[in-house]
Amino acid sequence: FQLKIARKLIFSKWKEGLGGNLDLMVSGSAALQPRLTRVFAAAEIPVMEGYGLTETSPVIAVNDQRNKGFKIGTVGKPIRNLEVKIAQDGEILIKGPNVMLGYFNDPEKTAEALQDGYFHTGDIGEIDGEGFLKITDRKKEMFKTSGGKYIAPQMIENAMKQSRFIEQIMVIGEGEKMPAAFIQPNFEFVKEWAKIHRITLGSTDKEISENKDVIKRIDEEVESINKKFGHWEQIKRFELTPDVWSIDGGQLTPTLKLKRKIIKEIYKDLYAKIYGNN
Repeated sequence: FQLKIARKLIFSKWKEGLGGNLDLMVSGSAALQPRLTRVFAAAEIPVMEGYGLTETSPVIAVNDQRNKGFKIGTVGKPIRNLEVKIAQDGEILIKGPNVMLGYFNDPEKTAEALQDGYFHTGDIGEIDGEGFLKITDRKKEMFKTSGGKYIAPQMIENAMKQSRFIEQIMVIGEGEKMPAAFIQPNFEFVKEWAKIHRITLGSTDKEISENKDVIKRIDEEVESINKKFGHWEQIKRFELTPDVWSIDGGQLTPTLKLKRKIIKEIYKDLYAKIYGNN
């Protein structure tokens, strides 16, 4: 009943604003938050998340609502005539007619990417019991703590971003004793939350990021989501960043992926504060 009311009073205006004829959209390049997928599906403007690379022309898998191949949190089932398998280390391997012949004038890179007839994507993933592909991380972005435990940061980051308090997050801790994170709060949502709870915030994003009530509330969110992960994967400490991450600010690529090395450099003081490397 609530959904019917929402579709009539709210979502109908969304559809009208998009021209009134939009049946579906396709999303790729970066992970789509399941919360957003559910909202747009409820609005009858489904977003079909897919996955692929330039080297695979480019589609490997995509959700397909019409043929009952739609599962939130995955990139859908692999397309026809394509073989997808998961290597022992979790890397997604591809074989099919859409895979490139090689990199132009670069036999060394070609030999590295194409092994035993399979293209090595560099992405870590899994195929569930229903045949849906799920991307968990980039192979090169996984890291080890000083205790020898592997951390897949994207999996943790995507879970944390389900919180409406968290707009951006980057998990850190390579070579350190524990994983931690830089978190950019959703400043607009935090302002609304503060109004409702009659909490006085500062006038700038920096003051908001230093507000004890905000830090405490985001800590509650982190602790709640931490329960989904093993003890060694849980975020033990975090620092809120005082600005909005953006392409112009240098934190994000044009496709809104994290520039991890640059973010770590921008917030090196916060890194030192977390790990005590002053």
